[in-house]
Amino acid sequence: MAMFDNKDARTLAREILAMDQAEYAAAFKGSAMKRAKLWMLQRNACLVLGDVGTVDDLAVLEAMQSHEHEVVREHAARAILQIDALNNTGSRLDGVGRSDRGQRA
Repeated sequence: MAMFDNKDARTLAREILAMDQAEYAAAFKGSAMKRAKLWMLQRNACLVLGDVGTVDDLAVLEAMQSHEHEVVREHAARAILQIDALNNTGSRLDGVGRSDRGQRA
């Protein structure tokens, strides 16, 4: 798939988080990847950014905190906390998820 050509994990995660349903359907047309729902890939993309993301990824993760699926919101919050902790930027979550700092789902 051309979508994956020569891209690192961080770039792919950001692209998946930016996708809407129509873009997802077009990107994975005819692929077994369509069995996974977009929100599931977005949850995984949040995990990836929690591991390899930078402060430049905080805005896209913060946008995911209003996602319709709770699990995506939770993983976005955890990723934000991980990036904040690694960069000593302080949490943007005002206490939300602080007990989960450094833990995986």
